[in-house]
Amino acid sequence: MPYLGSEDVVKELKKALCNPHIQADRLRYRNVIQRVIRHMTQGLDMSDVFMEMVKASATVDIVQKKLVYLYMGTYAPLKPDLALLAINTLCKDCSDPNPMVRGLALRSMCSLRMPGVQEYIQQPVVNGLRDKASYVRRVAVLGCAKMHNLHGDSEVDGALVNELYSLLRDQDPIVVVNCLRSLEEILKQEGGVVINKPIAHHLLNRMSKLDQWGQAEVLNFLLRYQPRSEEELFDILNLLDSYLKSSSTGVVMGATKLFLILAKKFPHVQTDVLVRVKGPLLAACSSESRELCFAALCHVRQVLHSLPGHFSSHYKKFFCSYSEPHYIKLQKVEVLCELVNDENVQQVLEELRGYCTDVSADFAQAAIFAIGNIAKTYTDQCVQILTELLGLRQEHITTVVVQTFRDLVWLCPQCTEAVCQALPGCEENIQDSEGKQALIWLLGVHGEKIPNAPYVLEDFVESVKSETFPAVKMELLTALMRLFLSRPAECQDVLGRLLLYCIEEEKDMAVRDRGLFYYRLLLVGIDKTKQILCSPKSDPSLGLLEDQPERPVNSWASDFNTLAPVYGKAHWATISKCQKIEPHRLELPHNASFATSGHLIAEENKEGAQEPPDSGALVLVPNLQLTAECFEKTWLSLTVSYHQVLPWQGEVQPDTLQMALKVVNIQTIAMSKPGAQPWKAYLSAQDGTGGLFLTELLLKPENSEVQISVKQSEARTEALRGFVSVLETVIGTVGDIKS
Repeated sequence: MPYLGSEDVVKELKKALCNPHIQADRLRYRNVIQRVIRHMTQGLDMSDVFMEMVKASATVDIVQKKLVYLYMGTYAPLKPDLALLAINTLCKDCSDPNPMVRGLALRSMCSLRMPGVQEYIQQPVVNGLRDKASYVRRVAVLGCAKMHNLHGDSEVDGALVNELYSLLRDQDPIVVVNCLRSLEEILKQEGGVVINKPIAHHLLNRMSKLDQWGQAEVLNFLLRYQPRSEEELFDILNLLDSYLKSSSTGVVMGATKLFLILAKKFPHVQTDVLVRVKGPLLAACSSESRELCFAALCHVRQVLHSLPGHFSSHYKKFFCSYSEPHYIKLQKVEVLCELVNDENVQQVLEELRGYCTDVSADFAQAAIFAIGNIAKTYTDQCVQILTELLGLRQEHITTVVVQTFRDLVWLCPQCTEAVCQALPGCEENIQDSEGKQALIWLLGVHGEKIPNAPYVLEDFVESVKSETFPAVKMELLTALMRLFLSRPAECQDVLGRLLLYCIEEEKDMAVRDRGLFYYRLLLVGIDKTKQILCSPKSDPSLGLLEDQPERPVNSWASDFNTLAPVYGKAHWATISKCQKIEPHRLELPHNASFATSGHLIAEENKEGAQEPPDSGALVLVPNLQLTAECFEKTWLSLTVSYHQVLPWQGEVQPDTLQMALKVVNIQTIAMSKPGAQPWKAYLSAQDGTGGLFLTELLLKPENSEVQISVKQSEARTEALRGFVSVLETVIGTVGDIKS
């Protein structure tokens, strides 16, 4: 067989499709078409056999029709003139006696994303809405939304909307659900489909006839209806009561959210609903589907914000299995922290202790932090476990234990003596900056209770020149100043050497200024220094760092059964901001190339890839497929069209940035690992005329700035300005979230 990427494959298939002997044999003909589809899905450009595939659509074989229509829907934007030749066949099939053929033809016709097709599909869609076969009506209803998207910004067809509203009373339940989705898309600019009392009651009465997917959709739409009276409210809740026990997790979650929203004035009803869905949520947390399990755990944590200990009797359900992925284990550990009580504290701590020696350092550290959170309530048991963990002398364990001790002595002063006794010797196993800062802070604040505190700090001073993190140096300065006030004889020489280094040799201005401040403070006098550095500490009883109080259900009910609990507030805010940037309609350009090899823009489309017919807003193509090799070749052949420097704070989170870029249809070609210095990313995007935008992001942490370099395949100032505006908005949004 010829090489997959060679032109011989296309020539061979084209020859086979034109062979009359193969055409006469239905099975052989179908096999050739299947080979075309297989190569198309593997990324080979098969647009050259478009004419032959159009001819193959004139058949009575439904399987062959499906294959050909799939091909036509993919390549019609590349061959719009030839695709119009297939419209006659599709229109003819829309009148076929077989409802399967009618529905298939109508669905395929509505999927042709090319200019001029609207006038051909309007009448078949209207006829399909009145077809006797329910399958054809289902397709026609969805075709209305596709037809509206093809029309773009034109006014909403009132007659079509009325027709769809009337179909909400169709006998087929799938037609009803499809009508809701189609109306939602068509009326998006007007706020979506309107659910009034007759429609709401009709949907409620039809719920039992819907499949589980339809039930979940209808429950979501019913959130828009507000009952007129308390009696009507409880009638609706009684009608939906059985769906809280559905076998589908989606239906249970949808019904739960509807109950929580409708019963916002009845907290006891909300509490009762959350008690009843405890079983389905626990079952979802044990699901074999990792995605479902993770989402359920996120919602369990949300419920615990209002009902602490709600799942305490089932705490063993949240013990981690060795085969579970890392992200599920982390969620379960967080849940376990919130389920601890007097009855299960010993079992939970023993389980968490086992996790502290897990082969995954990240998971082990998460378990240690969890023990630290529990220590706020059960101090003695947790401090004992943390002290034993220090004896393992593992670097990643020691670092996190010391950080936990630092937080614990502030919140629980009664454990200070035990912590101070456990600290000596742990400095040998701490290498990262966070652990060093925590240890130095403890030695500075409680150094009078630790015999070797001055000598440990002296070791840090000896290696201060090789220390790369300014935060460690600043913490060391403050700690030595505090310890000097309580143990001056042992710290005077060390403090003098550190101040001399910071003032005379240190290059970081923040550290140098801190050193000068302390030096001048000492010149003022010891009493003034004590007054500033040893001022009264904050009262832990104020609870500034304690857990937040119970939140009412209404504060998060609207986020239930959405992506907010899954992504978290920060990431969800990033996505929401970026979605406001995205144009309300993104469609595939008429000259976009599907080829993964050869030129970025097909030769026959180069004429069309010129200036756009109008100067409207920039529209970026979704799902652009551009290989790294093709990107590199094109990047080297172009010159920089735009260069800009933007401020950036903190570290880069590649997942957050890549997610935000994907929302606005900017493809990530390559990206450095988190923490890399300097950090780079290469991006690509294509607009509606086929113009390419290739971008390099260069982040230099020492300068707190990100450099943007954009190269453009075609010199068009307005398009470049629009792309840069979108890119800078995304970077600014992510930067705001990070800072």
